[in-house]
Amino acid sequence: MLWTDCLTRLRQELSDNVFAMWIRPLVAEEKDAILRLYAPNPYWTRYIQEHHLELISILAEQLSEGRVRQVEVLVDSRPGAILNANELPATTTAALQSESSSRNQPVLKREVESLATSAPQTTNKNSKKRQLNPLFTFSLFVEGRSNQMAAETCRKVLTQLGASQHNPLFLYGPTGLGKTHLMQAVGNALLQAKPNARVMYMTAESFVQDFVSSLQKGKVEEFKKNCRSLDLLLVDDIHLLAGKEASLVEFFYTFNALLDESKQIILTSDRYPKELTELDPRLVSRFSWGLSVGVEPPDIETRIEILLKKAESSGVDLPRNCALFIAQQVVANVRELEGALNKVVAISRFKGAAIDLDVVRESLKDVLAIRARTISTENIQRVVSEYFRIPLKELVGPKRTRIYARPRQLAMGLARELTGDSFPEIGMAFGGRDHSTVMHACEKVQSLKQQDPIFNEDCKNLLRLLQS
Repeated sequence: MLWTDCLTRLRQELSDNVFAMWIRPLVAEEKDAILRLYAPNPYWTRYIQEHHLELISILAEQLSEGRVRQVEVLVDSRPGAILNANELPATTTAALQSESSSRNQPVLKREVESLATSAPQTTNKNSKKRQLNPLFTFSLFVEGRSNQMAAETCRKVLTQLGASQHNPLFLYGPTGLGKTHLMQAVGNALLQAKPNARVMYMTAESFVQDFVSSLQKGKVEEFKKNCRSLDLLLVDDIHLLAGKEASLVEFFYTFNALLDESKQIILTSDRYPKELTELDPRLVSRFSWGLSVGVEPPDIETRIEILLKKAESSGVDLPRNCALFIAQQVVANVRELEGALNKVVAISRFKGAAIDLDVVRESLKDVLAIRARTISTENIQRVVSEYFRIPLKELVGPKRTRIYARPRQLAMGLARELTGDSFPEIGMAFGGRDHSTVMHACEKVQSLKQQDPIFNEDCKNLLRLLQS
């Protein structure tokens, strides 16, 4: 059903909390080229109209192949009127095993079993018609020091499509930092410039799904032809191919065929290529042929700009001091950042009050409680002392020798960025130092990050440890 397919795509595009809170409970009905969505109350209806209607409308038109031209959001709670979101289609293990065993393919059988127990899937009909997210463009991507090189490289790929120095382009880094956005921005920009270009976006899981389906239906040659005649192949979360032997072999040949024809490939993963030890070494070696670019967690300035841009695009008035507060509390990734903003907006509208620090604190009280337990100045001091292998008493003590002074300055800078504590509060935690000392340490940290690659790498490693 159309709405089922839309739900599958929306689950991928939205944060888990937004999908569960606002999208899953909707009830849908398709009639006369109109997709009607029924929400429990007027407030819910307004929220969907203001924040998600544009994306839903685009997906509905694409997935229906133009059959649906309009999406309406109405107030009407009617449980059971249509397939519930919890009932997203998934082929049963027994049926898949039956077809697999009939072909006597033990490797395929294992992949089918894995596929049947994985996340909800699209139907085969739409798996061949996966579309790029139209909202994933370069203009809507917020750049900062943590992702600037990746963004610039993706733009360069457009001007030199298939050039050996960045083919394949391998984007790596923790989840939720914008790798998928950048990857799809290349695809969207290419299609805008060349509407007839053959572009395919898929996750590693959907590659396995399509390959298994083609084997079961005797359409392997059609699958190969589709994959190997592309101008641009975009594959997300390539590390998830681990353990899928048959699919890995097919991907290996597809990968080589596209490279031989100088067709562009862009891959994403949560790790650097050489760290993907569970994949075939030959494939990992080929991932390193082009250019690998890391995407790091956004710094606080970038997090603030992301929040302000997201609020502006949604027509929300977000004061800068509120954006600063949210950015100080949510540091892990962009998805969590946007999820926090959505919750603030929802609470603000529910209360009928403008967004201010009181509303933000109330909205993020659960986040604040967890964060207070996990990220504190004391915890930062402990992690930094263990990382540099220096005694904690020396880290906060009076000695000014370089071996202690640099880690101390870095710990102060991290405390300022991650805890939101004031300069005097941080100074007191570091042996009763004056607030001016902490200010100097924070300025020094920013300067050293630009000038000293080793210091910058230490800072990134500590951020990962504290945010994991």
